[in-house]
Amino acid sequence: MSDSQAAAGPLAARRGAGGRVRAVLVRWAAFCAGLSGWRRLAMAVALGAAGALALPPAGAAPVLLLCVPPLLWLLDGVRSRWGAFAVGWGFAFGFLLFSLYWIAFALTVDLPRFFWMIPFAAAGLPAFLAMFTGLATLGVYLLRLSGVAQALGFAVLWSVTEWLRGHVLTGFPWNLPGYVWVDWLAVLQSVSVIGIYGLTLLTAVLAALPAAVIDRRAKTWSRGGLAAFGLALAVFAALTGMGAWRLAAGESGTVPGVVLRLVQPNIPQAQKWDPAFRHENFLRHRALSVSAGPRPVTHVIWPETAVPYALGRDENARDAIAAVTPPGGLTLTGAPRFAPEGAEPQHWNSLIAIDSRGDIVAIYDKAHLVPFGEYVPFREILPIDTVVASRVDYSAGPGVRTLSLPGLPPVSPLICYEAIFPGAVVAETHDNGEQPSWLLNITNDAWYGETAGPYQHFAIALTRAVEEGLPLVRVASTGISGVVDSHGRVTARLGLGERGVLDADLPAALDRPTAYRRFGDSGFWLLTGSFTVIVLGLASRQPKVLA
Repeated sequence: MSDSQAAAGPLAARRGAGGRVRAVLVRWAAFCAGLSGWRRLAMAVALGAAGALALPPAGAAPVLLLCVPPLLWLLDGVRSRWGAFAVGWGFAFGFLLFSLYWIAFALTVDLPRFFWMIPFAAAGLPAFLAMFTGLATLGVYLLRLSGVAQALGFAVLWSVTEWLRGHVLTGFPWNLPGYVWVDWLAVLQSVSVIGIYGLTLLTAVLAALPAAVIDRRAKTWSRGGLAAFGLALAVFAALTGMGAWRLAAGESGTVPGVVLRLVQPNIPQAQKWDPAFRHENFLRHRALSVSAGPRPVTHVIWPETAVPYALGRDENARDAIAAVTPPGGLTLTGAPRFAPEGAEPQHWNSLIAIDSRGDIVAIYDKAHLVPFGEYVPFREILPIDTVVASRVDYSAGPGVRTLSLPGLPPVSPLICYEAIFPGAVVAETHDNGEQPSWLLNITNDAWYGETAGPYQHFAIALTRAVEEGLPLVRVASTGISGVVDSHGRVTARLGLGERGVLDADLPAALDRPTAYRRFGDSGFWLLTGSFTVIVLGLASRQPKVLA
């Protein structure tokens, strides 16, 4: 065999393999484009359901590269506005149905009262939220985009509609596509500049561009599509490199003289408010607070609604907490707070700081309440109970604020799902001009049992730490509790379903605020505008028809 023949063998094999891959992609794209009616909708739902594996706790981010391109190929076969909307709606419905299933689990805590709401929570909420993504695919259809322009146009519209989902009707920005990178900490560092919405946009671009690597009509590779996808991969390689450098250079140290004890009592939700268990639960918190530890503790933190008593009125309860509070320190606990006797009935979901004398030194009232969980929207026409049993709806506090507490750096407290709102975890104006140096998130994830919900909640809260450049301390009734530094590294953790305490140092904040903390979603909108210009430029040079 000649040298030229020997060299041609591997080259021909590579060309043959490339040809087979191309043929498979062409057939798969044609198959998706050829689907119609319920088959197309079922495929869209299945793709979304598979895409949910990219989120925590599975964290299989590359799955999106397999699920989003077929969505655009489905869109290629659409011939009506309703069909275009249905493709995006079906994808998002499957994605949210399989990633938000745990919401319905909360209703099983009091099944006789709320069984009828389970279908609405399990399928109704995903069906409503999916309409936002339906608008994205409808927009792509109306613009008659194809190829790279279609992929980028979808990415822009998808991320913008995700931003709308996070803001309309109080917003529910849970499981944004950008959260698939929580386990890829180097990539996640980018949120310190562009925020989670910016990372969602870049994720959508990367996931959508493989749809453009094939020219389905010519049944061959698209050079423009291959180049665009290669560039997207290079961008993420650069993000990874810069993130790795930021992590390596980001040893921020700890706050001297502060040792926090995080108390995780692991109380099942069915027992939390049961009168037969209330005192026992209270004693469990106290016992864990004074259990033996490796070093002296300066401050104790209990989770959301850890105390079932009205601390403003109940001196005995305050004294009982004071007895387990470190001398000169504080116990920070979640508790319901009630209006004074004789006033209009009103109560709040609060964080209350109690010192070793039993005095209340600070209060924070939860401002962003959970619809149907803590209050009923349009109660005058929806006479139903909240999931959190109560005679009246919870009242909202005045908003996020900074607390100045003895022996601690200024803190921005967040109760439960207040931590899921990007750019809304630090007050714009600060008490006494002080900026917060850490985030404190107390929560009760016992509602959701051992499902994906607590893992997602922890991952979302962790992302706020990276965005803001502030360490996060998170205390949950039954996991996941932990301490996260300003770069998103978990320095201490108690897992789901565990009972115990964490004695942990408080990581220090970054020396300077992150770009995201200073400019908010400006980076996202700048990226959105840039990609929009690119899409319009590409669209002006292509036929205004769908393949």
